[in-house]
Amino acid sequence: MAITERPLALPSGDVVEPSRPMGILARPRNAANWLTTVDHKKIGIMYGAASLFFLLIGGLAALLIRIQLAVPNNSFLSADAYNQVFTMHGTVMVFLVVMPMGAAFANFLMPLQVGARDVAFPRINAFSFWVFFFGGLMLNTSWFLGGGADGGWFNYAPNNGIAFSPSNGIDYWNMGLLIAGIGSLTGAVNLITTVLNMRAPGMTLMKMPVFVWMTLVTQFLLLFAIPVLTVAQILLASDRIFGGNFFNTQQGADPLLWQHLFWVFGHPEVYLMILPAFGIVSEVIPTFARKPIFGYPFMVFSGIAIGFMGWGVWAHHMFVSGIGPLSVTAFSVATMFIAVPTGVKILNWLATMWGGKLTLNTAMLFSIGLVTQFTVGGLSGVSHAIAPSDTQQTDTYYIVAHFHYVLFGGALFGFMAGFYFWWPKAFGYKMSEKIGLWNFWLMVLGFNLTFGPMHILGLQGMPRRMQTYDPAMGFNFWNMVSSIGSFILAVGTLVVLYNAIVSSIKWKKAGRPDVGPDPWDGRTIEWSIQSPAPEHNFDVDPAVESLDDFWHRKYQPDEDGKLRRVHTGEEIAQPGNGEGVHLPAPSYWPIVLAGSLPLIGYGLIYNLWLAVPGGIIMMMSLYGWALEPADDLDVDDHHGDHDQDPDTDHGEPVLETV
Repeated sequence: MAITERPLALPSGDVVEPSRPMGILARPRNAANWLTTVDHKKIGIMYGAASLFFLLIGGLAALLIRIQLAVPNNSFLSADAYNQVFTMHGTVMVFLVVMPMGAAFANFLMPLQVGARDVAFPRINAFSFWVFFFGGLMLNTSWFLGGGADGGWFNYAPNNGIAFSPSNGIDYWNMGLLIAGIGSLTGAVNLITTVLNMRAPGMTLMKMPVFVWMTLVTQFLLLFAIPVLTVAQILLASDRIFGGNFFNTQQGADPLLWQHLFWVFGHPEVYLMILPAFGIVSEVIPTFARKPIFGYPFMVFSGIAIGFMGWGVWAHHMFVSGIGPLSVTAFSVATMFIAVPTGVKILNWLATMWGGKLTLNTAMLFSIGLVTQFTVGGLSGVSHAIAPSDTQQTDTYYIVAHFHYVLFGGALFGFMAGFYFWWPKAFGYKMSEKIGLWNFWLMVLGFNLTFGPMHILGLQGMPRRMQTYDPAMGFNFWNMVSSIGSFILAVGTLVVLYNAIVSSIKWKKAGRPDVGPDPWDGRTIEWSIQSPAPEHNFDVDPAVESLDDFWHRKYQPDEDGKLRRVHTGEEIAQPGNGEGVHLPAPSYWPIVLAGSLPLIGYGLIYNLWLAVPGGIIMMMSLYGWALEPADDLDVDDHHGDHDQDPDTDHGEPVLETV
């Protein structure tokens, strides 16, 4: 379904009323409304809620790991249970928390920031969410059906074969991520199409916000990376379910095939997790520094360079696998080079803050936290470009410390900044700044107490994935510090949920006061519409004349060349009435189609006959989807068959799905 603009005008001149209330939260708040929605904003909110749900699961697994390692010779978890817990922790946090959290911001914000009324394919967008969510649920049902996967989140061959893992845990890992990957792939195509084809008039590529750029690069990474992992997973499914020999070393297979396929996907994946967070802080820092982003072209092209160069560094995960000195040298050099565009971003953020009028609220503090914590993780990562150092550090806790500083201190800190920054645009009220400060400082303290000591443990020689250790090894003290820090971090992370609940209650008790369209004096055009965002986004297409167009409409140079405020955001914001706007109709076919895929997955794991109902439901869903009218029938009846020349029509714009 491609979305196009055409006037809604009847030959009689009658005005067509909107088919539903215009506010995103104005429609009845029942389950059916959310289950059938195709509104990109609600889908973005559901992505965020789902990622927080999985964060609780992955976080609980992390606490179990830290309890086990708090003291030497601990028997809290058996070796088998420990293997399952650390495998599922890594899998859930990477695939079901960080990646969908980036998708939450992309879905909610990207159409708003480019001036579109929705994504290019609204129903496919709904399908993308539901297929991700059902894939994640299927993966986690393994806990109740024989145990979780136990081969590590990277699931190296031949350990992922039946000989070494005879339970169904890895089958659930494989099928769940295959299904979730379909959601990532379809979502990527959708968002790429939206940015390239549906930008507001006047918004050239170099007038797009940095967040849009970073998210666009992320979607291209997904588009090309997910199929590589899918190939590896299909080969693994062939081995485990149908008796194939792609990774069976007894039949002459090479287990390095899995490593190459996985890390060709896995290292671009690191950047597709961090780039959306880079985009978020690139919007937050200029807003609260009261300055435009420093070096906008460099920020854009450094993000593109990161996406491009990310494909050339995967084998630094494999320096101890025997790939040879020439390969080690080439990938060492590539690992050094990729630090350059990342360093450009850090310097540009610092230059943006330098000399600015800083407002150190929660969103800004989390953004500064990303810059500092990611820098630490980036520097420890550059050390892996030195092959002898990498050989010593591989499979030690130094690596664990590195990627947690990058992905938690980087990505999740950035997403926390985004929650506080865009919360008013999503829900119509701000979260408490007082509670937000507790949220930030507890997370910073807990984070550094948890993962800082892991650098020391790794350099002392503590291996990854070890279930316990002897007191004579000397790992006691720093493991206890790390375990204490993990509980502080868990409390700090839960504070954001507490903040959302408390702030909502206070807002309702205060009579739902209007936060206004522009509570932060924002720079980009999503702040030019009401809060919470109307269901139709924009009453009329915004005309964009410059980067940070909304800011320049509020502040203009005076006779001396100094910027002066000439308008407030409230004065020039669109009213949000949306008269004559026509939106795609809700549909339940995306959720039904997505729900058929886990049934097929269970059938492949247990008995192919179980896949038959899933296949029938899938075909029925595709048939029903194809025949279902794309738009609301009541509105279609109003404008009937008046297929006039668009150039002769007049009136307000209408969003049609064709």
